[in-house]
Amino acid sequence: MPQHVYPPYMKGGDMKKLLLLWQRIAADAAVQCCTSASHDINNVVTRCEHEGLSVLTLSLPEIGKAFENALDQGQVTDALLSLTGQKRGFPVFLQNFLQLVFARDGGRLLDNPSVTAIQAIRQVTLSFGKVRFPCSEAREAQAFTDFVKCEQMLRIATHEMSPETLRDFSRVSNMLFRDILLQMDREVYEGKVVPKHGPGATADKLRGNAKYVQQEWTDRLEEVFPAMENLIPSFRYHQSLSSVQHLDPGAERPVRVVSVPKTMKTPRIIAIEPTCMQYMQQGLMEMMVKYLESNELTLGMIGIEDQTPNQRLAQEGSLSGELATLDLSEASDRVSLRLVIALLENYGNLKKAVLATRSRRADVPGVGVIPLAKFASMGSALTFPMEVMVFLTTIFLGIERELGRHLTPKDVTSFRGRVRVYGDDIIIPKYTVPSVVRTLEALNFKVNDSKSFWTGKFRESCGKEYYDGHEVNIFRVRDDIPSQRSDVHGVLSLVSLRNQAYWAGYWGTARYLDQIIEGLIPFPMVGPDSPVLGRESVLGYAEERIHPTLQHSLVRGAMVRARIPASQLGDEWALLKCLLKRGPNPLDERHLERQGRPDIVSMKIGYGRSH
Repeated sequence: MPQHVYPPYMKGGDMKKLLLLWQRIAADAAVQCCTSASHDINNVVTRCEHEGLSVLTLSLPEIGKAFENALDQGQVTDALLSLTGQKRGFPVFLQNFLQLVFARDGGRLLDNPSVTAIQAIRQVTLSFGKVRFPCSEAREAQAFTDFVKCEQMLRIATHEMSPETLRDFSRVSNMLFRDILLQMDREVYEGKVVPKHGPGATADKLRGNAKYVQQEWTDRLEEVFPAMENLIPSFRYHQSLSSVQHLDPGAERPVRVVSVPKTMKTPRIIAIEPTCMQYMQQGLMEMMVKYLESNELTLGMIGIEDQTPNQRLAQEGSLSGELATLDLSEASDRVSLRLVIALLENYGNLKKAVLATRSRRADVPGVGVIPLAKFASMGSALTFPMEVMVFLTTIFLGIERELGRHLTPKDVTSFRGRVRVYGDDIIIPKYTVPSVVRTLEALNFKVNDSKSFWTGKFRESCGKEYYDGHEVNIFRVRDDIPSQRSDVHGVLSLVSLRNQAYWAGYWGTARYLDQIIEGLIPFPMVGPDSPVLGRESVLGYAEERIHPTLQHSLVRGAMVRARIPASQLGDEWALLKCLLKRGPNPLDERHLERQGRPDIVSMKIGYGRSH
């Protein structure tokens, strides 16, 4: 493997334990493949002594991605050779595994490569690829810089987009979504959009029940969603609106751009919306999801809440080779406002509502407040439904160009079961890939080559990976190994990792994690539905006591307790919350006293149901 100028593992955690964990994973992978990993383990241990855990979190995942690309290309690639420290010939690093997949002479993919070895190589290289360690300050600053650069590029590219391309985009989107866009347009006109608050943070830092006592509303929102109809339960309480500050466009609160842990290579950048915007976005999103999932023409082509159809199609594509899986980079940040306007151009009421709930500016750390050319970043409730409509339109525009004629509704339905979009995870017929990719790039989207597959038998979509119809998923280390019981999140993550390793057949890894967990909490054998944190096993569950009245078995162990933060709500605001309630289930009896995500999570040791 080459030497990288990556920062060593930073503060916190026990590097020795994490490195030992990787060694157990590698040893178990070798057992599954009936080979040896001793040379590979020595290689990684030596490198970690000099470079830190960036070897596990950055260098090995690069090899894993290069390996997946080699599967797609059908031979050992120059990139895989380079990343494993070779200039020619066959890789030395992981060679005992790789020779079960590729021929040592020439590096060609074997006619019947070992699926077990493919899964093992992915496990050994990618286990730590998505661990949520903090990035360096330099990498975090670079992520914010890239956010701004993406915005600048999008602004320029949007102005250069040809009128003909926009007309074609609008025409295809009208064919796909005309019926439901008309219905949504009518619902907005008739005032049927019912707002609601989401569970997340807001730019003005209102939390829990405090969100119902809003003190800001924008003039743009007022034009479509009057405060009188949305902020109070009825006209009777109109005097409560006297304290609400109405903001003109220039005074609107910008979205707050923040980073959240993703990998050591780069953080995830999201934008936190103001409460008033998120409030109406949630209502619009609920309406859009209802219609998108029932649209007759595109039925089965759009995923909003269910990823499994994408996963099934990815498996089918890996087996038949007829379906491709595409992944987009910076997907939400590249959906331009201009494309959304082209999508909604003929639906005035809906267009006005969507634009009224869109934040126009963003406050970026180290940069300041900037105007936005994108429709919205990850964080807006409307990002997901709008991007799936934009992506599906772009796909069929690409298919249309491949066919060389305008599509008809009959053409569209013929692609049912072969085209599907879930966020930025895309499934399309293999033969349409060149045209669809060109069209995506013409509209300023960026196809992630390292996560897009159509040539070989490897496919990936919505968190599932397949080779030749066989699932080759892996378990991943998500967090540092905790050193004390009070790190509740760390203990939960470690128990989950242990059980995933066990069911994957990595029993040496599971035993190693058992030893660590037993030093933190009692760790009995439990069933998968037990509230007690414990080890799952084919041998069943333990039984230490019998409940005196319910007569089910009990075991002593750790159980998680979550405390909902105090958040008092009364008067008309309590009435408003009750009137906005959705679904048949009653509200919690203390919902006016406590609301929001748990602010304190603790563990209690005691007896609980074992299965």
